[in-house]
Amino acid sequence: MAGISDNLSAVRARMERAAARAGRPAGDVTLVAVTKTVPAAAVLEAIAAGVSAIGENRVQEAAGKHPVVGTAAEWHLIGHLQSNKAKKAVELFSLIHSVDSLELAAEIGKRARALGKVQDVLVEVNTSGEGQKFGLEPDAGNVLKVLTAMHGVPGIRVRGLMTVGPLTGDQDKVRQAFRTLRALFELVRSEKVPDVEMRHLSMGMSGDFEAAIAEGSTMVRIGSAIFGQRG
Repeated sequence: MAGISDNLSAVRARMERAAARAGRPAGDVTLVAVTKTVPAAAVLEAIAAGVSAIGENRVQEAAGKHPVVGTAAEWHLIGHLQSNKAKKAVELFSLIHSVDSLELAAEIGKRARALGKVQDVLVEVNTSGEGQKFGLEPDAGNVLKVLTAMHGVPGIRVRGLMTVGPLTGDQDKVRQAFRTLRALFELVRSEKVPDVEMRHLSMGMSGDFEAAIAEGSTMVRIGSAIFGQRG
């Protein structure tokens, strides 16, 4: 059975091939190793094998691992964040991928200011239209309105957009969801909203990261392809 290091090598090779097919340098895409339910020892093994960013879905789980893992890698929050967990999230994470409302942005900003920090965030957009997913509606006017309002929130710094691809085997639908986010990314970039920087386009997971890279992803979130299927 392949171990974490071998799995990482295989994932990186697939990322490089996907980038090459899209005419992009491999270095354009950051790998975030998703460590949901992965024990701290395995997280440390992945970091030793070259992982520089880890993604957690839940604040509580990250808090349990942080004393062991420490700051050997950047911590990213990729799961839905409730406002009452914002204080702890700001303490733990370098980048929060899942800001889906102005109200949540304001709470994060308040907690960040109390710590003397400016919190980097991504704004989540629901490009699949699936009701169980979080995120802003993928309407260009709405996204621009929310991002422009976030410019006025002290304590946060918008660094890009995030989406979760649709749960389907239809590759056309998967690609379209990613294409929609890329179009919004480029639109926001062209509008030059003050203090809103379109640096990161976070899309793609173990089952669809190659399609995401083809559509312009700069950050893929991969768990099971590295750590194996979760029980």
